Amino acid sequence: MTIKQQVEPVDADADIQPMKSISSIWFVPVIAVLIGMWMVYYQWSSQGPLITIAFSTAEGMQSGKTKIKSRNVDIGEVTNITLNKDSNGVLITARISKSAEHLLVDDSDFWVVSPQITHAGISGLSTLISGVYIEISPGTSEQEKTDFIALNDPPVTPVGTPGIHITLNSNDQFAYAKGDPIIYNGLTVGKFEDIYFNFEERVVYYNAFIKAPYHQLVTSNTKFWDVSGLRIDLNADGLSVHTGNVQTMLTNGVTFGIPKDMEVGEQITERAYFDIYPNYEAADDERYTQSVKFVVLVSDTIRGLKVGAPVEYRGVHIGQVISTNMLVKNAPTKIMKEEIKIPVLIGMQPGRVGLPDDAFGLARMEEQNRLWVKQGLKAMLRTGNLLTGSLFIDLQHYNDQPIGEVDRFAGFPVIPTTTNEFSQIAEKAGKFVDSLNNLPLNNLTDNANDLMSEITLTAKELRGVSQNLEKLLVSANNQRLAEQLKQSLQGITNLTKDLSSGSRGYEDLRKTLGSVNNVMQELKPLLNQLKHQPNGLIFNSGQSEILEPKKHSGANN
Repeated sequence: MTIKQQVEPVDADADIQPMKSISSIWFVPVIAVLIGMWMVYYQWSSQGPLITIAFSTAEGMQSGKTKIKSRNVDIGEVTNITLNKDSNGVLITARISKSAEHLLVDDSDFWVVSPQITHAGISGLSTLISGVYIEISPGTSEQEKTDFIALNDPPVTPVGTPGIHITLNSNDQFAYAKGDPIIYNGLTVGKFEDIYFNFEERVVYYNAFIKAPYHQLVTSNTKFWDVSGLRIDLNADGLSVHTGNVQTMLTNGVTFGIPKDMEVGEQITERAYFDIYPNYEAADDERYTQSVKFVVLVSDTIRGLKVGAPVEYRGVHIGQVISTNMLVKNAPTKIMKEEIKIPVLIGMQPGRVGLPDDAFGLARMEEQNRLWVKQGLKAMLRTGNLLTGSLFIDLQHYNDQPIGEVDRFAGFPVIPTTTNEFSQIAEKAGKFVDSLNNLPLNNLTDNANDLMSEITLTAKELRGVSQNLEKLLVSANNQRLAEQLKQSLQGITNLTKDLSSGSRGYEDLRKTLGSVNNVMQELKPLLNQLKHQPNGLIFNSGQSEILEPKKHSGANN
């Protein structure tokens, strides 16, 4: 079969148009370039600033991996790590996100978070898996900043934490470390932040922070004292044990409060300076600013008497010892001529006895004490603790020992002294021993030896006399016993002769026995009657027939 194809003729008048110079396909790369430029611009406009942080070491940090975090949220990343110009540290370049740009202010802090084991606990364990990271503590300043110096350790108190900053100072032998606690009634209410030693003043200053709401407890009359570890005090008042809480038993720490019977004072609202006292007693004594000073010239030993030892008046604590050996040149010869005495300076505080702690109370107490000294007030050393041998000064009145004028020593009035009971006993014992030493013991010994010799001879003579006397007594006893025995045998012999056959005594005895036999025969019927009829003497005529039983004849009778 044949298929025919019909071909139409070409139109010679076709519309021919000219070709365009730029093809629309070129818009595709142009649009791509624009999109890329927009993406670059968006990336550039949305990324945060670059910052530099100076560290002492880059241990554990890696470029492109180490993150910068705030409250465990990623806000940046380390982009470069280089040595500084002096090669004594490193410079970290990091990119911070745009959303965290406001955190880059003048007082912001950076530090490396890594595993740490301290007395406060264990921290940073998550970095064992994820690696170390840089933490930022936002500041409160309004001044922007891009160059920072990192902290070697995490800050104790983050910036902006509510509370109050204070400065504590101490020139004692105890020291505190960063992070040590501040205690109030057993609760940890603050911590030490940093330490500064003033070489000119030779005093250690501690910046500390007390968190809210406990910062309201800090007033102008607040006192701070040490509660480090477990402290055992053996003093004139006895044995005392002090501690803060479990944490302060392992580390150092302080506590604070207002001493008893002291006004609360005004609340502290800005940084203030406070002293750290060794204990509560020292903090309490600090409020007594005025004291009347006297000198006590001690003849006894002052071993056991320490600075700060109490001065008591009839058992009431009225002051303390200021100096135990007040060496003074050109001491008054009037006082020191008899014997060398140790001057002890004491201070009596008017505030302890209810007087105002001011110039008026000072003058009042000084006038009163001078009057008492003239009337017989005396001081003596007493033992406050037998275990430690601690001494204190006791003031007592001796009205029978007044004085006319109060002596002075180094410009201070002198309180006369008297020995205590132990010294008096020791003195009497010494005098007794001296009296014994003065006795003529050698002559007494010779006389005693002669006397003992005479007593020995006398004893020998007495023993000989005793033996002779014993022999004499034995002989006399033997003669007397023989005589008595002879007399007894003679009496027995005479009695035997009187009762022998044919003698008069024998015949009389035989007759007497015969008469007794006849009488018994006559009484036999009467006795038989009474035996068978006991009432026969009363109801019968006196005659009775003696019935004799008959012999049984047989069964029928």
